Amino acid sequence: MGRVSISPRRAGVALAALTALLVSGCSAEPERPRPGPSPSASSAGPAPTPTVAADPAARAAALVGTLADEDLVGQVLMPYAYGSSATKVSPGSAAGNRALAGVDTPAEMVAKYRLGGLILVGFSADDPTAGNQATTNVDNPKQVRELTDGLRAAAGKLPAGSAPFLIGTDQEYGVVTRITDGVTLLPSPLAAGAARQPALTEAAWRAAGAELAAMGINLDFAPVADVLVTRSTVIGSRSFGADPANASAQVAGAVRGLQAEGVGASVKHFPGHGLSATDSHKDLPVIGQSRAVLDRTAFPPFRAGIDAGAMAVMSAHLDVRAVDPGTPATFSRKLLTDVLRGQLGFQGVVITDGMNMPPAKRWSPGEAAVRALTAGNDLILMTPNVGQAYAGLLAALRDGSLPRARLVEAATRVLTMKFKLADRPAPALSGLDGPAHRKAAADLAAAAVTVLRGRCGGPIAGPVTVTSSGGRDRTRGTLTEALTAAGVKVVPSGGTIVHLVGYGDGADDLRADAAVTVAMDTPYVLAAAKSPTLLATYSSSRASMTALAGVLAGKARPGGRSPVPVTGLLATTCGT
Repeated sequence: MGRVSISPRRAGVALAALTALLVSGCSAEPERPRPGPSPSASSAGPAPTPTVAADPAARAAALVGTLADEDLVGQVLMPYAYGSSATKVSPGSAAGNRALAGVDTPAEMVAKYRLGGLILVGFSADDPTAGNQATTNVDNPKQVRELTDGLRAAAGKLPAGSAPFLIGTDQEYGVVTRITDGVTLLPSPLAAGAARQPALTEAAWRAAGAELAAMGINLDFAPVADVLVTRSTVIGSRSFGADPANASAQVAGAVRGLQAEGVGASVKHFPGHGLSATDSHKDLPVIGQSRAVLDRTAFPPFRAGIDAGAMAVMSAHLDVRAVDPGTPATFSRKLLTDVLRGQLGFQGVVITDGMNMPPAKRWSPGEAAVRALTAGNDLILMTPNVGQAYAGLLAALRDGSLPRARLVEAATRVLTMKFKLADRPAPALSGLDGPAHRKAAADLAAAAVTVLRGRCGGPIAGPVTVTSSGGRDRTRGTLTEALTAAGVKVVPSGGTIVHLVGYGDGADDLRADAAVTVAMDTPYVLAAAKSPTLLATYSSSRASMTALAGVLAGKARPGGRSPVPVTGLLATTCGT
């Protein structure tokens, strides 16, 4: 499958020209072009002009010209919903949907509000985004595919139904991974940053894109482009690291990989959540660095993602004092329109971070949606009340406080992205977690393993006892299996101790008697470890544990380099 050929930057000029024809209103006019047929439509009747058929921006502008105000507003909303099926939900999920949108099921929500898309949510115990994940929609690939098929069936009946329905999720890999069963799990972005091989990153994320597409997901809220300037638990291993150049190369690789398989990439969290340790799921982080620091540190990975053709950028709830003090970036025209579009040249879809997060809830759902759209966002994500957001946008459109030109522009951008994603069917589920995909994940994981203290290579003295901080029994079992397969004898106690620590662990979770301590998330905790050998995998995935076993068995050389500085330790003892 080929890559999407039209970049958001190049499409901008055509989109602006087409949008200008539509901003005066949406009433029917004799000369207005009609939208092209959907891929499943009959071929009977006159064919659209070649330009409209070939150009997603032209198709989008033509379709926008046929839509009522209610359809335009629906296209810029992407809420979450309760339930694991589009049409059949539990009583509890129905109650959640009624509170959120006044309907019982996700399919009814799509129909009532003429939605442009829906985000699938869910979380795990170590997920730093759990605070705004009120429900879960995901269980296994078959269930997800049935859900996405049901959502598309509902959306296909809408006036905008010739454009593919957007279904997104946060499949970042590592601590934020919505779908974990039955899929290939990549090592975390920080592991990719340690590997420093963008080609491996691109191959792994291409495998991820193919699997998301097979489940009916066509938009991934990834990769994270935040440079990890500060020690942060909310970003942490979700980032590719502290070096802007290395992070830029990794972001570009991930974008290319996803979009090669027909899944839109949304780089996040603009203008850079890694510059503050404050969690925007709880409070409004203040970004106090100068504009010069932003230009050389925070912006390069976003620019790299844009240059790689990223279809979307997610705006963040961040108070960037050097540009627009006191205004969260999500609501800042200076940041989204002047900087992101004007200076970084992005012409794709700007998507808000979750509008159910505290910094966005200082306003009512309707007012917040209007403010976000006016600032330059094109898609409103996870509003806390769909009905109020929808009504607020309609009211603002009709009283003039939301300029029609801005709504038309936003809807046209969203539909352009949809038509770019429209040229391929979903792959078969049978390809999930296949050998080629597992190899791509394994190659990336193997290149990431880093020695921060101790000998570079050679087998560990056996037998080995694997221990871990609390709650990591499954990962400990995975490493035990991998060590055994690699020929290392593992015993319940008394052997050479290999101790595992991960997300959220601190000095109290270390073992003073461990011969080897392994960091499976950010490696900062290793600064306090006493072990003569310190390793980092930056990830607890099966691929990462298998790669670690290869190093401990002396069968693989650890070539990774820590992508973040760790006090008192070299980035690697294995040379440069």
